[in-house]
Amino acid sequence: MALRSTVRVIALATVLALCACGTSTPEATLVNPTRMMVPNSPGGGYDITARIAARVMEDAGIAGHMEIFNVPGEGGSVAIARLMNETGNRSLVMMMGLGVVGSNYANGSRIKVSDATPVAKLLEEPEGILVPANSPYRTVGDLVAAWKADPGSITVGGGSAVGGPDHLFPMEMARATGIRITDVDYRSYSGGGELLPALLGNKITFGTSGIAEYEEQITSGQLRVLAVSGQERQHGVEAPTLRESGIDLAFTNWRGLMAPPGLTDADRNRLLGAVTRLHDSPGWRQALLDNGWKDSFSTGADFETFLRQQESRVANTLTELGIH
Repeated sequence: MALRSTVRVIALATVLALCACGTSTPEATLVNPTRMMVPNSPGGGYDITARIAARVMEDAGIAGHMEIFNVPGEGGSVAIARLMNETGNRSLVMMMGLGVVGSNYANGSRIKVSDATPVAKLLEEPEGILVPANSPYRTVGDLVAAWKADPGSITVGGGSAVGGPDHLFPMEMARATGIRITDVDYRSYSGGGELLPALLGNKITFGTSGIAEYEEQITSGQLRVLAVSGQERQHGVEAPTLRESGIDLAFTNWRGLMAPPGLTDADRNRLLGAVTRLHDSPGWRQALLDNGWKDSFSTGADFETFLRQQESRVANTLTELGIH
């Protein structure tokens, strides 16, 4: 698929060396960000979104060649710590979302995501409830009935650490269906690339994740989608919403861009201008449609307020679970 193609990683060695340590370079080399960090392994939602965003920016002439590099570890905590250590580096941005907010809290980190430089929220994405083709559960109602009857017999896997969207979603679904969230057997995998073999190998009962990561397996019939978590059905997916299935819950993940702390107003405005051009480009509009993503663009004070709200949301759920 064209949108899934690997982004070319081409940059001058001198620029990369200077960017890595946060040293400034001539203005001509830093018109726009040249590096984008991904806080999990290749193949996950952050990785896919980052590579698509970089390709669109390259094709639209918004940025030159961008390097995408993965920094997995502790559900994103390793990556956000690295970002915080790049104070003033105007050539670097990081793809992030709810999972990074959650992992920081769950891991007891003293770092808050909102302490970095918020650039923009780009999109929201519903979660899917995924089962392998040979699963006995044909509807989400069947699955929930078995889950309520014997919570210990049902295992759920997600491509995010504790506190991330794939973890928070089944907790909220359990709460909405009368299952104690402390009874949920959640198994964490490092991104969608690791969750897929667990699903196909029947190591878990069902998985929760963004559907775009599994388009090929869904189309081929290897995986089935029992329901989606958004307010509306997802384009191109033959599955009802939770509310259509009698479960009063709507849940969406989100993704956006952060920059290191300590940027000047001019550098921050430059990044906002580049990301606004990305948002307004035809290539990005097509990417939203192709991947079932909802446009949820916000910047500035609105995005900063949203981040603080998400930190409180995560803290409330994890406190109920006795975490941190």
